[in-house]
Amino acid sequence: MRTANLLLLIAAIGISFSFTADKPIGVFQHSQDIGKPKLAGSSTYNAATREYRLRGSGYNIWFARDEFQFLFKKVSGDFTVTADFEFVGAGTDPHRKVGWMVRESLTDDAAHISAVAHGDGLAVLQWRVKKGMSMRDPEDEIFSPQKYIQTIQVERKGDAYTMRVAKKGEALKTVGSHYMPDLSAPLFVGLYICSHNPEKVEEAIVRNVEIVQGKR
Repeated sequence: MRTANLLLLIAAIGISFSFTADKPIGVFQHSQDIGKPKLAGSSTYNAATREYRLRGSGYNIWFARDEFQFLFKKVSGDFTVTADFEFVGAGTDPHRKVGWMVRESLTDDAAHISAVAHGDGLAVLQWRVKKGMSMRDPEDEIFSPQKYIQTIQVERKGDAYTMRVAKKGEALKTVGSHYMPDLSAPLFVGLYICSHNPEKVEEAIVRNVEIVQGKR
C-alpha cells in the first residue's frame, strides 16, 4: 500500500512539474486544445516580430461545452488585456472566431467570458454563467455595433468585465460590461481560436499583446 501511495505521489508531482516547466510562449505560460477537438491546434510566438500565431479547430464555443485552441496564463485580481487580431486567409465558416478568453478552468464546460471577433465581422462579448450551463442567445451575449474591428480589450474590475474594440487607427469604444461573480481566481486568461468546423483548422495572427495587472 505504501508503495502504491508513493507511486501516486510521484505521478502527481510529475504532472504538476510538466505544467509549470513548460517553456513560456511569449507572455503566456501554456497552450492546449480545450474540449478535445478532432484536429489538433497550436500556438507559437515569434520574438523577432512579437507576433503570436494561433491555429485551431473545434465545433464551437457555445451550448454546454466548447472546443478550441487556448494560449493562456493564470491571473488573479484586476487586469486589462489588449491585442490586435487578424485572421489568415478567407476561412471556411463565417463564424470562425478569435479573441480573448477568461475561463475558470480548462474543462470544456467551464464558466467563462470571452471577447470575440468572428470571420463575418461580428464582435461579441459572450459568456457561460456557470459550469455545465448552456449558453443562451441572446441572454449571454452583447454585440458591438462596429464590425470588422482590429483591436479587442477586456478589463476586469472586481466581478465586472468590460469589452472595448477599435477599428485600425481608431480609438477604443466600449461594447458593454457584464458581471460574473462566480468566476473565482486564479483565472485562466488568454488568446483563443475556434474554427466553428470540426473538419477544419483556422489560423490567426495576434499582435501588440498587452497584459496589465492591477487597477489602471
